[in-house]
Amino acid sequence: MNRAALRVSLLFPLLLLPSLGRAGSDQEHGGEETPHSPGKGHSHWSYEDLKHWSTDYLDCGGTKQSPINVDTAQAIFSPDLRPIQISGYSLPASEQLKLKNNGHTVVLDLPDSLALTGGYAQQYRAAQLHLHWGSPSGPGSEHTINGQRFAAEIHVVHYNTKYDSFTEAMVHPDGLAVLGAFLEVGHAENQYYHEILKHLFEIQEVGQETLVPGFNIAGLLPANLKFYFHYNGSLTTPPCYQTVKWTIFNQTMLLSHHQMSMLVSTLRSPDDEILQNNYRPVQNLHGRRVLASFQATPPVKHTPGKV
Repeated sequence: MNRAALRVSLLFPLLLLPSLGRAGSDQEHGGEETPHSPGKGHSHWSYEDLKHWSTDYLDCGGTKQSPINVDTAQAIFSPDLRPIQISGYSLPASEQLKLKNNGHTVVLDLPDSLALTGGYAQQYRAAQLHLHWGSPSGPGSEHTINGQRFAAEIHVVHYNTKYDSFTEAMVHPDGLAVLGAFLEVGHAENQYYHEILKHLFEIQEVGQETLVPGFNIAGLLPANLKFYFHYNGSLTTPPCYQTVKWTIFNQTMLLSHHQMSMLVSTLRSPDDEILQNNYRPVQNLHGRRVLASFQATPPVKHTPGKV
């Protein structure tokens, strides 16, 4: 890391406080099926049984777990962090994508033609994306910023191209890269999230799946991929492998109130209840560094003649 690294003391203006409706300007564009596989000898886990995760899946009790709280006063500016670059994210409608309710989240399988081509030292292919959310009475993002939780969070999961498959990559320290972004309530409908949300009623029950016409997956992420936090962590669900290089974008995405309601109130869980609050509490950093790709302390402007 560059010796000129500076500590970030203020959150960059694009990331807004997580009160509903406080997101930035409306954007017009732009769970883990295999990670949810149980460890050896186990077949089920739930968010109601978090205390047993580390017993059934040893990695869940490790020292590089996710999600975390990002303390912006402690984040370290690193000029070596380059803008995230993606390719192949705009898919034709003729390409059908599988959307599934796996009992823990909604998962959209992605073709490996989608790739991370910049911002990481190695090449990564996309595997899937999924969401984490709260309930009508509270937010449900996994990561938090200065202790504040957002309405929901999207994770786009990629695996290192040096490995033949996602399943092989997920057990190696450099195996996975996940792009995360916070979702908040805005005024306008988000046309890109609509491509997923409009199909949720087709997969209400656990195990149900449907096909979704391809669309511009990049629209699910912020338009500006330059500003983000980066740290080494884990899958946020069992088996909690500590093999993820995390990118958490600084700009929130906006959904309409109706869209957010659809997300938190449509799918059902294995207990035949509404699937809500599918997020893991933040984990201890255990000395890990959180890097920032930007200096968040803006220059102070003085008006002549005024204090």
